[in-house]
Amino acid sequence: MKIYKFNLFIVTVLFAANFAASGQQTENKEKTSIKNNDQMKTYVIEREIPGAGDLSAEELKGISQTSCSVLKDMGPQIEWLHSYVTDNKIYCVYKAESIALIREHADKGGFPANSISELSTIISPATAE
Repeated sequence: MKIYKFNLFIVTVLFAANFAASGQQTENKEKTSIKNNDQMKTYVIEREIPGAGDLSAEELKGISQTSCSVLKDMGPQIEWLHSYVTDNKIYCVYKAESIALIREHADKGGFPANSISELSTIISPATAE
């Protein structure tokens, strides 16, 4: 359980760094909400995929194309932002109106969704200021 919490922490930190690096900042540096006004919430999906870190560029492209195809069919209430590939897992960051949509996407795409967590806040080095 400690490793899972640490992995989620690392993903959250990476997401925060990516968010901050993109130049998207709010007036309140102490707490940056990642919820949209349009009912979209941000989720981290942990996908256990043995050997994920060894997947070729072509294999990752195929997985990405499958995901995008399913998302296109599902409509605008779910959006894939990006993913982090580790040795045996892929952590995906999505915006969606509900966890049910995340599960539906996983089912339709044939992807595992071993854990789905809604993000409520991101932190970054700016939080320490």
